[in-house]
Amino acid sequence: MIAGLGIDIVHVGRIQRWLAIPGLVERFFHPIEISTSASRGAGMSLSLAARFAAKEAFGKALGTGLADIHLKDILVRNDHRGKPEIFLEGTALARFKALGGGKLHCSLTHEGENAVAIVIIEREGRVR
Repeated sequence: MIAGLGIDIVHVGRIQRWLAIPGLVERFFHPIEISTSASRGAGMSLSLAARFAAKEAFGKALGTGLADIHLKDILVRNDHRGKPEIFLEGTALARFKALGGGKLHCSLTHEGENAVAIVIIEREGRVR
């Protein structure tokens, strides 16, 4: 049963501006996201934009937004086949569990200067 659905779009230029501000990217992204995205060279800002969109979509899927969640506690990375996955730590994991947990599904895409993410929260049984 789908318990939550969120979608978000991020303009890559926003992330490019963040990269120019020392320490800002480290505030919003997990260290693994930063290193993985950096390995993509010129595609770093696009990779981070998609991951930021997934974080925002996660908050929308929760139905509560991201208040009191540290964004770097949400890790978006690709499995060995390239499928994006969301891993939660700290504040994000605590909020997710408090709201009933479940299984997370994520899809990322980009076109031109925009990155889009969708997140679905799936739970067993009936959702109110």
